[in-house]
Amino acid sequence: MISLEQAHALALECRGRAYCRYSGFAVGAAIKPYGEERLFGGCNVENASYGATICAERAAVFSMVSAMGRREIEYVVVATDADPLAVPCAACLQVLAEFSRPDTMVYIADSEAVRHEYRFEELLPYPFTLKQV
Repeated sequence: MISLEQAHALALECRGRAYCRYSGFAVGAAIKPYGEERLFGGCNVENASYGATICAERAAVFSMVSAMGRREIEYVVVATDADPLAVPCAACLQVLAEFSRPDTMVYIADSEAVRHEYRFEELLPYPFTLKQV
């Protein structure tokens, strides 16, 4: 059984690979899909054309979808060394909304431990949604 500690470790490992030469703001994320004993990681990858940058949370979601197709997310761990710790940005929350339930947990961590936990609906109470075809 995959533990929150394993997800935290993966988020930290991914944060260590972040390509953040412009902001110096390294972020790692780990996602656990419901019913799966797998984790998917991602890190932020910046670009000189800032609009082409991708955040760690979206990288992890895209990794999950690339490997397994659409799955619901059980929880997300986001690891930064920011002070104060940062929650996912609005773009990441909107992408997470496609794969999360209102009660999906979002854990915010530093290098030592998970410091904050939120239900997804606390971070994005009114996500934009469309009917799936």
